[in-house]
Parts: sequence; structure tokens; C-alpha cells
Amino acid sequence: QVQLVESGGGLVQPGGSLRLSCAVSGFTLDEYAIGWFRQAPGKEREGISCINSGGFSTTYAYSVKGRFTISRDNAKNTVYLQMHSLKPEDTANYYCARARRCFGEEYDYWGQGTQVTVSS
Repeated sequence: QVQLVESGGGLVQPGGSLRLSCAVSGFTLDEYAIGWFRQAPGKEREGISCINSGGFSTTYAYSVKGRFTISRDNAKNTVYLQMHSLKPEDTANYYCARARRCFGEEYDYWGQGTQVTVSS
């Protein structure tokens, strides 16, 4: 069955870095775009980055642009989100999800999320 499993979250100090991983199974990764989303308590879910199926097109939310980098390794069935210069406002549960395209298509399968906490 289709699965997406996030890992790599944790507690980090402001200014620190983390790399999140989204390991997928049950489908052919290079046929899908993968998006990263986050949701903080009491806030709406926010789409923060997406990489297309070929890996040559990426998008970022303004809130993370220049600090986060999305990448994919189809051979390892994994998509990454490298996060630098983390801020307390980046604290949230981070999810990955798949869609045929980054925009205009339904994200039909989601991971369970990994918690990122940025605090001193």
C-alpha cells in the first residue's frame, strides 16, 4: 500500500538546522510531485515547498524561501527538506504528501508527520 513516512524532526535552537526525510513506498516516486506542509497548533496547514516529479522544478513559500531546500532521490524513494536558520515560528508538525503535480492536483496520500520544535 501507499505510504509516506516522515522523519528527522526534533528540538533545535534558533538558527539551527534540521533535515527532514520523507520515505515513500507502494508507488513509483518519479511519477509524482511531493509537497511538504506544516501545521502549528491553532493555525491552518501551510504548504511550504514542493518538488515536481522530475526534480527540476521546486517551489517555496515566502516564509521559508532562502532557508529551506527541497530535494529528491528517486533511487532511494526519499524526498528531503533541508532547513537552515530555523526560527521559533517554524515550530510545527511537518508532513509530506504526494500529488501528480505540485499545483492543481489533489494531494491524495499523506504521511503521519514529524514534529519540529525551535526553541532555546
